Amino acid sequence: MLKSSQLLTVAALSLYASGCVSERKYDAALAEIDRARATQRASQAASHKTIAELEAETQRLKDYMREAEARCTAIAVELARRVQAAIGCVKALDETTAMNAALRSELERLGKDADELLQAKGSLASSLKEAQLRLEELRRAQAAADARAALFKEVALKLKRMIDAGELAVVLRSGRMVVVLPTDVLFDSGRTQIKPRGKEALSEVARVLASLAGRRFQVAGHTDDQPIRYSAFSSNWELSAARGVEVLRFLIESGMPPDSVSAAGYGEFDPVAGNDSAEGKARNRRIEITLQPNIDEFVAVPGK
Repeated sequence: MLKSSQLLTVAALSLYASGCVSERKYDAALAEIDRARATQRASQAASHKTIAELEAETQRLKDYMREAEARCTAIAVELARRVQAAIGCVKALDETTAMNAALRSELERLGKDADELLQAKGSLASSLKEAQLRLEELRRAQAAADARAALFKEVALKLKRMIDAGELAVVLRSGRMVVVLPTDVLFDSGRTQIKPRGKEALSEVARVLASLAGRRFQVAGHTDDQPIRYSAFSSNWELSAARGVEVLRFLIESGMPPDSVSAAGYGEFDPVAGNDSAEGKARNRRIEITLQPNIDEFVAVPGK
């Protein structure tokens, strides 16, 4: 098939050959043919350029698509990895939450155990302190008892001759050392005047007791339950008190410090034997010189 420029050429040659046209028209026809050819060439060149550009754009789009697909694949892989990681994190979070709950429960139990241990520790510390206090009190009580025993032994040894002669006795009453002198040795019945034999006994007692520096004594008179009949005193109380004062005076005259002795009278109301026999009555008629404890000797023996 002939192109348009070729057709124009053929037509021009035909006209020229037939002699139907002038030379001027022939030249115009040729010029038109040249312009058509130029236009065709320009159109072809533009078409070729457009095709090349389209092909290049198509290739660029294909490359872009490949890159986009590669990126999408990479993104999908990364997304899948992250999903798996997220699933692992959720699982780890669940495990951590369960572990935290278990730890919290264990901490609560340990806290309760710690509180119980602290309470037990406090109780043990309190019990230990109480035990130490009891032990210290026992030691003090033992020391006080040892001191009383040593003093009792000392006084008993110093008065041994009189004890052996039956003129007095040294005993412990309610934890206190007591020198007991029968009133029959000291006084006549119903009287308060000390007999010579009694003065000898009291002089020896005063000498021994005065050697116990810093100690205090109570002189107490005691009687049996026989009512007063032939005496200047209206009751056994008055008689026992008067005899206690009389012995106190004699002890002071014999060298005992006045501030170390006191006197009391108990009448028949503190017997050491029954009054239903002559022997019992004789034991109840007595003068007791009791060693008074110092303040530091008042030790309370702890209970069990």
